Amino acid sequence: MPQECQDWSAIACVSRPARHGHADAVTPALTRRTLLAGVGAGAVVAASSRGFAQSGGGLKIGFISPRSGALASFGETDGYVLTLARKALAGGLTVNGKTYPVEIIDRDTQSDPARAGQLARSLINDTGIDMMLTTSTPEVVNPVSDACEAAGMPCLATVMPWEAWYFGRGAKPGQPSPFRWTYLFSFGVDQFAECYISQWNSSVQTNKKVGVLYPNDADGNAIRAHLAPKLAKAGFTIVDPGPYEDGTTDYSAQIAVFKKNRCEIFNTFPIPPDFATFWRQAAQQGYARMVKIVQTAKTGLFPSSIEALGTLGYNIASATYWHRDFPYPSPLTGVSGAALAEGYEQASGKQWTQQLGASMSLLDAGFAALAASGDPKDKKAVAAALSRLKTKTMVGELDFTRGPVPNVFATPMIGAQWLKAKPGSRFKLDYVITENATDHNVPVTAKLVPYS
Repeated sequence: MPQECQDWSAIACVSRPARHGHADAVTPALTRRTLLAGVGAGAVVAASSRGFAQSGGGLKIGFISPRSGALASFGETDGYVLTLARKALAGGLTVNGKTYPVEIIDRDTQSDPARAGQLARSLINDTGIDMMLTTSTPEVVNPVSDACEAAGMPCLATVMPWEAWYFGRGAKPGQPSPFRWTYLFSFGVDQFAECYISQWNSSVQTNKKVGVLYPNDADGNAIRAHLAPKLAKAGFTIVDPGPYEDGTTDYSAQIAVFKKNRCEIFNTFPIPPDFATFWRQAAQQGYARMVKIVQTAKTGLFPSSIEALGTLGYNIASATYWHRDFPYPSPLTGVSGAALAEGYEQASGKQWTQQLGASMSLLDAGFAALAASGDPKDKKAVAAALSRLKTKTMVGELDFTRGPVPNVFATPMIGAQWLKAKPGSRFKLDYVITENATDHNVPVTAKLVPYS
């Protein structure tokens, strides 16, 4: 059994078998020199207008994310990231001596799972894409991945708990992967558990009673089944009033349970509008004054959702899958974390968000797989390259040969906290790193402070 599997309890570990005849050769790390035939201004590249000397035919890459609707904060920065990627690829992608002009075709799911699947099918069947990239929450990633799996389209995804993607789409513990075409690199239960345990045992003293508000959706059900037992095993008492439906408007019953049990830690995985409703009610009903650590996930990731809470947003703890202080540059564009954040702030007038580095990492990895395939127009070759991909990205190094299950690579989750910015700061909030148990290369910049 691999080392990654030895401490699993709620989720059975799967040894990594050879997949559908894919070779076990290691994919070499991609360099900018290998990847880019040239860097210039512009967005979509056409071979006829750019004069590619050795054109292998154009590549069409689908990119699906939520740019509007309830999950819009996840896709807020994607336009900026795609602009950088298109400029970096203006000279095309060179593979085995052939230069392929690249067109990245992005679509907005409007936070609707049904629309996400429809957009994927349209890009596959009507647009004729060569590869799919998708990001941000099961409501987007799962229907897109399912459409790609059914159509035999190579697909790479990120930013959702991997258990909700792998098991939520029908894979079974201890059985071979049912997926041939779809792959995910993202955090999972183990990363959340390490982050939370490290964060909650740090500088804030509590009674270790955790009130959890987990919705009845793919994220909430996976977290309830697999994260809560790990937290309990680490010595925390879990108080769970049960699942609720997305869009709930009255949380009085749940708040009463948390107050009765004096839960000094609060943890939740809701969509952003639901948390705003809950937390305002928690403040009105006196629970917010009792809490010492407010730990959010899926919501509270971005400055816009924290700012919307006013003073109630200060000192909310979060977990970040990317931060501007991550020490890993983008192989695709060459940009550092600090430069990516600063560039976005200058271009948009808005504060940077962690999705910047995540979406850039998706593009880093996707084009690394295309280059490693040997023939980016051969879908089987691209899927095989994904299955053995080893490459660097802005969130760190990926290695799909190491699991934790087939088709998945687990990425770090780092503890962070939203603080009121110092006087004279450009923005209202400061986002600081408070622990780094899942990646010690990431610098810790502050101690966790109590919420109330």
